[in-house]
Amino acid sequence: MASSRSETSRTRLDVPRDTRRQLVRRPHYDPDMFGTFAESFARFMGTAKFLIYMSLFVAIWVVWNWLVPDEMQWDAYPFIFLTLMLSLQASYAAPLILLAQNRQELRDRVIAEQDRQANTRAHADMEFLAREVASLRMAVGEVATRDYLRSELRSLLGELEERSRARDGEAEPDQHVPWKA
Repeated sequence: MASSRSETSRTRLDVPRDTRRQLVRRPHYDPDMFGTFAESFARFMGTAKFLIYMSLFVAIWVVWNWLVPDEMQWDAYPFIFLTLMLSLQASYAAPLILLAQNRQELRDRVIAEQDRQANTRAHADMEFLAREVASLRMAVGEVATRDYLRSELRSLLGELEERSRARDGEAEPDQHVPWKA
């Protein structure tokens, strides 16, 4: 992968050349694969299965070094090698757990940012909808209702009747209009 990167940087003019010389090739590792391993390791260490395995390991170690003859014991001094192994395990476990926590923190930060953006969009949408509802209420307030139209038509009909009576000289005073309610 490093050779393809150096070939690309040689052919492209907008990428600066690496002027450092490497006498010894450094080992390459995939950070995502290592991070995934750290997360699975930390996840396993947080289980009851790990605690049971570690307890069984320590119990077997202690019982073996107490009960077997001196020439068959693993730990010549009382549990010094066990302490060393547990310290070694803890010295590797702590950074792996921290790496897993850092990766989880980065994921949480991305999720929190996405949630914040979604909340901002939802808030803007709610404000827009509130303005639309307010404008619809105002528009409905300006629209004539059925009762208002009926009352206006009745008053106009009454005026027309009065005019026609006045014009006809009140020839027929109480004429019934069938559509008048």
